[in-house]
Amino acid sequence: MNRRYFLGMWAAPLLAQTPFTTQLWESAGPVYRKTLAHPFLTGMTDGSLPQDRFRFYIIQDSLYLTAFSQALSILASKAPREDWALTLTQHSIDAIKAERELHGKILLSYGIKPEEAARTAMAPANLAYTNHLLATVYRRSFAEGLAALLPCYWIYWEVGKELKKKGSKEAAYQRWIDQYGDEAYGKTVGQVLEMMNRAAAGASPAERASARDLFIVSARYEYMFWDMAWRTEPWPP
Repeated sequence: MNRRYFLGMWAAPLLAQTPFTTQLWESAGPVYRKTLAHPFLTGMTDGSLPQDRFRFYIIQDSLYLTAFSQALSILASKAPREDWALTLTQHSIDAIKAERELHGKILLSYGIKPEEAARTAMAPANLAYTNHLLATVYRRSFAEGLAALLPCYWIYWEVGKELKKKGSKEAAYQRWIDQYGDEAYGKTVGQVLEMMNRAAAGASPAERASARDLFIVSARYEYMFWDMAWRTEPWPP
């Protein structure tokens, strides 16, 4: 453990009474509220989401998770604690498992083979989002990289819980809701939230400010991802 991080742990009570993750969520609150009201998400529970748009989303999300797994591996290599490195490495493995299990089953139910989905090009918003994550974890500090990855965990958990209250008559949509509204997934998110608070305690004020900005950018990309699927976003000429 380096000296800066050790001192940061002792300084944590002096930084703020409000947990850093609470500050992050409050900063991105308007983005999350817009996200929850997006017709892609409301359509999953009220039956108005066309299946072709959900198929587009699932294919793009399977491509996204491959890049997200890579970002987690890079971040794990920069972790200041061994247990954090192990946790993030396991999450990297779990992201690929989720892609193969959840996405694979849904794609097959639509008659789409995994290798066919893998050959699909990333949509513009997906490519921009994944490049943002990979560049951040590679170039920035551990705390900043974790903040950039956190919305993917956290927003899906919050959305999953909200959609689970209503449920869906469409089997594929309900399978997705069950995955992210499950308490087991919530425990995974809880691990990252605790990690974020501890990492922020050892970070400089400039790093914490940057982490907050990166969190908001990623939260916006989460909104853009569902909007991308709603529009089945094409590439311009």
